[in-house]
Amino acid sequence: MIEGMPSILSVAVRRLPHGADLRLPGYATEASAGMDLLAAIEREVVLAPGARAAIPTGLEIALPEGCEGQIRPRSGLALEHGLTVLNAPGTIDADYRGEIKVILANLGGGDFTVRRGMRIAQLVVALVGRVDWREVDTLPASGRGGGGFGSTGLDERTA
Repeated sequence: MIEGMPSILSVAVRRLPHGADLRLPGYATEASAGMDLLAAIEREVVLAPGARAAIPTGLEIALPEGCEGQIRPRSGLALEHGLTVLNAPGTIDADYRGEIKVILANLGGGDFTVRRGMRIAQLVVALVGRVDWREVDTLPASGRGGGGFGSTGLDERTA
């Protein structure tokens, strides 16, 4: 546990009628960071290769100020089927009160069928800081400097 951070964060959640029979997001293991989000769809959704769809979860939440919800892909779906969250991580702001929907994209080679109650993504709740910009003429030096894409190389570095 991080000092000053509560071990359990209380978050208000509302189930919508089309998700009333589905379980709430939960952790798969004691040390899991993400909670599984389930598809609250009435009919199967078939995603052809290259297709995308906003899949409802049947949930609305009220995150505490200073937190955000991050919607992330499930690694097994990504590896085995090429299914991902298109805007990963999707952000749920603390003041958003609409239904959580997951933008799924099929990057795989075959059709993928989303079924009711399927675990389609993960939700991670994280603390976020606010920024107060302080404009300056020069930035402090760093070891990396302006090195960007690929500047640290691919191979293990030796000291």
